Amino acid sequence: MTTDNLKIGIIGLGYVGLPLAVEFGKKYPTIGFDINELRVKELEEGSDSTLECSPEELRDSKLLSFTSQLSNIRNCNFYIITVPTPITDDNSPDLTPLKKASEAIASVISKDDIVVFESTVYPGATEEICIPIIEKISRLIFNVDFFVGYSPERINPGDKVNRLTTIKKITSGSTPEIANYVDSVYGEIIDAGTHKASSIKVAEAAKVIENTQRDLNIAIINEFAKIFNRLDIDTEEVLKAAGTKWNFLPFKPGLVGGHCISVDPYYLTHKAQEVGYRPEVILAGRRINDGMGEYVATQLVKKLASRKIHIDEAKVLIMGFTFKGDCPDVRNTKIIDIVRELKDYNMTVDVFDAWASREEVREEYGISLIEELHEGKYDAIVLAVDHSETKSMGVEALRRLGKEEHILYDVKHVLGLNESDMRL
Repeated sequence: MTTDNLKIGIIGLGYVGLPLAVEFGKKYPTIGFDINELRVKELEEGSDSTLECSPEELRDSKLLSFTSQLSNIRNCNFYIITVPTPITDDNSPDLTPLKKASEAIASVISKDDIVVFESTVYPGATEEICIPIIEKISRLIFNVDFFVGYSPERINPGDKVNRLTTIKKITSGSTPEIANYVDSVYGEIIDAGTHKASSIKVAEAAKVIENTQRDLNIAIINEFAKIFNRLDIDTEEVLKAAGTKWNFLPFKPGLVGGHCISVDPYYLTHKAQEVGYRPEVILAGRRINDGMGEYVATQLVKKLASRKIHIDEAKVLIMGFTFKGDCPDVRNTKIIDIVRELKDYNMTVDVFDAWASREEVREEYGISLIEELHEGKYDAIVLAVDHSETKSMGVEALRRLGKEEHILYDVKHVLGLNESDMRL
């Protein structure tokens, strides 16, 4: 198999799909498809609201075009599906986007086409869920008329150092020949090289444990922070001291949100329970991390009470709403847990975040972000996200936002050790 006549179709143009489309579009005819017409329009105009790709990068991808019409990708022969895989309210996998994408692909693929999935799933999902859908609708036979690969995404939103081309890519295929071909195709754009897994299931499992391991590492640090707060010890000081040992892992406490670390573990635990194993450590870590928003709010309430600041109708400013610093992504942000908990205490909560989309925050969370910061207004200021702009303000400017008597809570260790009133 050669790449001479390769025509690539990317399904989903978010944080994962767009960088792929841009890189492949430098080498092969590539069409980026998304059902969101506004998203396609902004990309056609050379702008990316996720900030993953610059206008220059979009412009330099000479062989790339965009469409919201499924029929326009019918002539492709190598499809890559990058749709999100969220969870439901009860923390079960929500495979609806993946199923719909499989149905869409099934309606356009032809004989000998290859479909590669990048969405994070539990081991076995590609073969158990996606392939039967494609077979049923297309009436093509798997591994005879069409073939499948799996190459999990490793995009880190907002990271301008570790990007698509500089992160080693796991690849796999439904036959040895297809595995080699998929690996060679990705090898054309991944400078860091590839790792060809022995099977699709191995590749799926590798992806889902990457973020599960990170989730657990953060969970133990969060538990340390809860203990050290009771002992009146600064957690960061402890971590710095422990970090002098060569094999101590440099994790920090914090709110674990976003569309990966706080979601992926539930995909693995779902499959584990399906096969009769009840995970204990993974779910314990999830409980700790899912409860950190409430914990932060409760600690603030206690601190306000200790300073004799009236809690009822107190005015609180939350600095930051995205799930991580210097990133516009608000999906599954845990800052909302802080906001809701403080409002339950009848506090007035203002949220400021210049990185977040005001429209998206209002639509998804029912919150109107404030546009300007006003001095002398707040009983408490919570540094919830470590945006560069917040860091550059400095402690004096941040303090001026508060009333004469106020609490400055540095959740993300934006300031120095003794510059805030409390830290996570």
